[in-house]
Amino acid sequence: MIYGVGIDLVENSRMEKIIAKWGPKFINRIFSPAEIGYCGRHAHSATHYGVRFAAKESFLKALGIGLGEGVKLSDIAVVNEENGKPVLVLGGEAKKRLKEKKIKKVHLSLAHTRNYSTAVVVLEK
Repeated sequence: MIYGVGIDLVENSRMEKIIAKWGPKFINRIFSPAEIGYCGRHAHSATHYGVRFAAKESFLKALGIGLGEGVKLSDIAVVNEENGKPVLVLGGEAKKRLKEKKIKKVHLSLAHTRNYSTAVVVLEK
């Protein structure tokens, strides 16, 4: 049974501006060390940060909450399996909320172009 669906769209140019303004202060507050390493290896790192930010926002929407409602974005991380498939790794309050709501499976899909990054999250009971 589907518990929730979330989708988010990020303008990559906006992510570039935020990173240029706040730099490591923003990046270290939002992204895991693994995400920072992955994004930093790419020429257009803002696109990769943007799609991961979209995934975090999509997860919150699927859960039915927004920013500031107990789950920190740093509790949500996007990692790639060996075959390249992106998955969410959850910790802290994010993981606790899944257990409370008896959510068994988290589905994630990412897409990005030069201008936009998007993510969809489906939570399954």
